[in-house]
Amino acid sequence: MDELILQAGYVGLLLVSFLAATLLPISSEVAVALMLRYGYDATPTIAVATVGNYLGSVVNYYVGARGASFFLTRYVGTTADTLTGARATYARWGAPILIFSWVPVIGDPLTLVAGALRVPFVVFTAWVVAGKLARYVAVALIAS
Repeated sequence: MDELILQAGYVGLLLVSFLAATLLPISSEVAVALMLRYGYDATPTIAVATVGNYLGSVVNYYVGARGASFFLTRYVGTTADTLTGARATYARWGAPILIFSWVPVIGDPLTLVAGALRVPFVVFTAWVVAGKLARYVAVALIAS
């Protein structure tokens, strides 16, 4: 990842952040910390990481809207009970649960289920961007 950051800079960070928001096990937090360590400015680094990670979540949202049950059960191995549990979580907490879309393991499925439940896209965007932005600000503060 060091090489990608050194060679591609913000474009590499955008790609890493985008892929990290999908079901791939990639750490965008490490990429942000590396960018800051290599002297990149914190504000554009946080902005690029947030945008990339948000766009990856948008892909998850649309996958959920177009066929979450099929995708999750066939390609991820999720059971119908798991989807029922995710729907119950949304019923209990509502869209604000999306602020945790950055959390490893649970964040990506949350964005998929949001699409499946047809959470209004503006509401989805507000909560997801808030959570992801807060996470990258925290990473930048810790890395400084």
